[in-house]
Amino acid sequence: MGTQAYDQNSYARTDVDEKFARQKEIDDWLPITASRNAKWWYSAFHNVTAMVGAGVLSLPYAMSELGWGPGVAILILSWIITLYTLWQMVEMHEMVPGNRFDRYHELGQYAFGEKLGLYIVVPQQLVVEVGVNVVYMVTAGKSLKKFHDTVCPSCKQIKLTYFIMIFASVHFVLSHLPNFNSISGVSLAAAVMSLSYSTIAWGASIDKGVKDDVAYGYKSKSAAGTVFNFFSALGNVAFAYAGHNVVLEIQATIPSTPEKPSKGPMWRGVIVAYIVVALCYFPVALVGYYIFGNSVDDDILITLEKPAWLIAMVNMFVVIHVIGSYQIYAIPVFDMIETVLVKKLHFRPSFMLRFITRNIYVAFVMFIGITFPFFSGLLAFFGGFAFAPTTYFLPCIMWLAIYKPRKYSLSWCTNWICIVLGVLLMILSPIGGLRQIIIQAKTYEFYS
Repeated sequence: MGTQAYDQNSYARTDVDEKFARQKEIDDWLPITASRNAKWWYSAFHNVTAMVGAGVLSLPYAMSELGWGPGVAILILSWIITLYTLWQMVEMHEMVPGNRFDRYHELGQYAFGEKLGLYIVVPQQLVVEVGVNVVYMVTAGKSLKKFHDTVCPSCKQIKLTYFIMIFASVHFVLSHLPNFNSISGVSLAAAVMSLSYSTIAWGASIDKGVKDDVAYGYKSKSAAGTVFNFFSALGNVAFAYAGHNVVLEIQATIPSTPEKPSKGPMWRGVIVAYIVVALCYFPVALVGYYIFGNSVDDDILITLEKPAWLIAMVNMFVVIHVIGSYQIYAIPVFDMIETVLVKKLHFRPSFMLRFITRNIYVAFVMFIGITFPFFSGLLAFFGGFAFAPTTYFLPCIMWLAIYKPRKYSLSWCTNWICIVLGVLLMILSPIGGLRQIIIQAKTYEFYS
């Protein structure tokens, strides 16, 4: 009898050990949890790369639709609110001793329950990450086209479609880098580029000097048009602050012990990243609007026509930055797809599985980008629809659900203010973005 009990115990233990070993093997293979030896400065440049995206180039245009007073207020308010919600996410990463929430949806599941957490977080996170990838395909395609047309004005015109394909071809190669740490070189180059092209954008604007006929009034002649443009500009600003979707995934790459939790180095990196964000966003938005007024394009680099060599160089910088930024947003998507394939559908973790799924994803994003290249409308629509929740108020709701601060305490009030502002942003900005897409779509020819 005793032997039988012993056998059953040892069987059970072997079973648990096997499960644990298999789980560890899968975690070591998945891109988010594969490598945990990142330094604090990795967090800095990953966050800069994730945040200072192509959105910064549309900020002067957003200012022209918001006007001076509301524009400056919304920029500053967004910077403060998103820094606060980012701090909350960094704090919540390891609030359960001995456990780490390596992915946004794992934190959602802890806050809202196993099923509900998945249903709330995953669709929004996917819309953001796939949305950013699509917008970056279009941005890079436009920048490559601008580079080509500037360097060789007499050359035969090439369709935007082909430039998007050229950019996608880079990702058919880069997407096979296994995890976050393996793209740190690409990410560092991208972070340097974002600071460079932002500085050149406002520096070249100052060099141009204020236009003689500059006007700061609203562009639209009708009240309805002004209101809709205002809404879509809110979405553009929300899009510019979208790094939260990958913040837990970035923190997952930092080593952690009870004595030295990962939130220390992560937070240091975030502070550096946010200083860089301020150095990029505020000068570009304010100087760009001050110099060009409401005649600024939805991408300030298009407004700056000369000198040709500088415009060509800046557009190349944008392409290099977007290569890194695309990867930062694609890796969590790869992680989700591979987790489902390996854990739910029991595929064997292998290079071939990765090769097929990642190439299909890049091809899918390329197809969407070629089919719908409405740049500013897409920014506003995605910006409000999914960025506002995941950046402005989901972290606050999770904080209230988990920590349950006292009613009317400072923490409680602050979180509720963020939630109300975030919900307003989520409702209003897609309306403006959708209207812009409809207007642009009237004159648009597919695959032109």
